[in-house]
Amino acid sequence: MTATVPATAALALGDDALVLSHRLGEWAGHAPVLEEEVALANIALDLLGQARVLLSMTGDEDELAYLREERAFRNLQLVEQPNGDFAHTIARQLYFSTYQHLLYAELAAQEGPFQPLAGKAVKEVAYHRDHAEQWTLRLGDGTGLSHDRMSRACDALWRFTGEMFQPIPGVDIDWAALETSWLASVTDVLGRATLTVPEGPRTGAWAAGAGRQGLHTESFGRMLAEMQHLHRSHPGASW
Repeated sequence: MTATVPATAALALGDDALVLSHRLGEWAGHAPVLEEEVALANIALDLLGQARVLLSMTGDEDELAYLREERAFRNLQLVEQPNGDFAHTIARQLYFSTYQHLLYAELAAQEGPFQPLAGKAVKEVAYHRDHAEQWTLRLGDGTGLSHDRMSRACDALWRFTGEMFQPIPGVDIDWAALETSWLASVTDVLGRATLTVPEGPRTGAWAAGAGRQGLHTESFGRMLAEMQHLHRSHPGASW
């Protein structure tokens, strides 16, 4: 018997992967070294593959990606944040990939519609997490300049992390335990990188959940216009 797919959950998780994939793709031709050009592109492709599976659970993946308006997207505000400098991208990746790895490990261990995807994706995301952790250590415990940049990036993105642990309808896990594990892991990595865990709040002005309710930051509208431009300019075209 096929498990019923919770559309709200599939859309939220799919949008997370889709939006972050696009953000990482923006590094093409701009990464600091050639090796990172390839690494970030591979992470982006992994996320895009996850997004395609998740979005196709709820409808046509192309229509969902290219024809929805901004308020219809349910991604976390964290993943839509601009790349900034390399440290900013790494801090965003550390926060998100740690969360996603822990989440997919839970989903892979339980029966349900997300188990097949999670069982495969958890291996991909383990690499994403390790990549972010290693770069956090290199930048945090590197030069004075790299340490300062990594510290500023962690502080700037901290307020977007609380939204990750607001329960998603259809995802039956212990969200409080997930948050505790995430915080312990991130605290450990930042400590080893000689960085201080940010002291500010981990939620923004919208206590209702922000991105999960379709409330997005200003930069997301510009990103979405770029992402959807070609498809909207040639509706119905086949390639």
